[in-house]
Amino acid sequence: MNTVICNSVSQQATVTLPARPENIAFPPAQTALIVVDMQNAYATPGGYLDLAGFDVSATQPVIENIAVAVQAARAAGIQIIWFQNGWDPQYVEAGDAGSPNYHKSNALKTMRKQPQLQGKLLAKGGWDYALVDRLQPQPGDIVLPKPRYSGFYHTPLDGMLRSRNIRHLVFTGIATNVCVESTLRDGFFLEYFGIVLEDATYQAGPPFAQQAAIFNIETFFGWVSDVNTFCATLAEPALKRLA
Repeated sequence: MNTVICNSVSQQATVTLPARPENIAFPPAQTALIVVDMQNAYATPGGYLDLAGFDVSATQPVIENIAVAVQAARAAGIQIIWFQNGWDPQYVEAGDAGSPNYHKSNALKTMRKQPQLQGKLLAKGGWDYALVDRLQPQPGDIVLPKPRYSGFYHTPLDGMLRSRNIRHLVFTGIATNVCVESTLRDGFFLEYFGIVLEDATYQAGPPFAQQAAIFNIETFFGWVSDVNTFCATLAEPALKRLA
């Protein structure tokens, strides 16, 4: 994988990112890079998705691409926000049989089918819940737990973004067709501009799930680009100042 090294961008600069269905301009100082649920549960063999029967064998390149995007965003003064999906060890936050989450969460269903896993999948404080070793927050980053697919549901995300005058959200993470798309959709309804870095996301399910999610996003809810284009775009203002 070719890596683009990004220099710092002026806090007042506006950059234009080549994207689908059209290019989109944004000021880095009013932008956040969202890293969705890059936990052992979703990206590591032996984690929840793997135990539930989903293929996680191709997540390593996605992890590396996210690491590149995070480095580039941080150098450009973009706020980094990490999400972790899961619940308290007693699963009170997951809801009981009166909640649709109880019936649709594949983690909860897997534990009901395999009682030996009870208390291990997506439980706060456990290995499954933890972010993968390669992707770790740094001082100044924001780490937010979330109890449902959308990062806006029962979290302080909206208030944190508005207090920082952030209107543009760049999405990476897993799963494209579940938590990434859910958060971007909710952001769209709240008047945020959502951009997905396609090669820094991965689906839960077969490849057509990724294709469908990307189609939905670029057609109805946001914009789609890739990591190298994102890095090159952030580096461009710095390169012009040096010219």
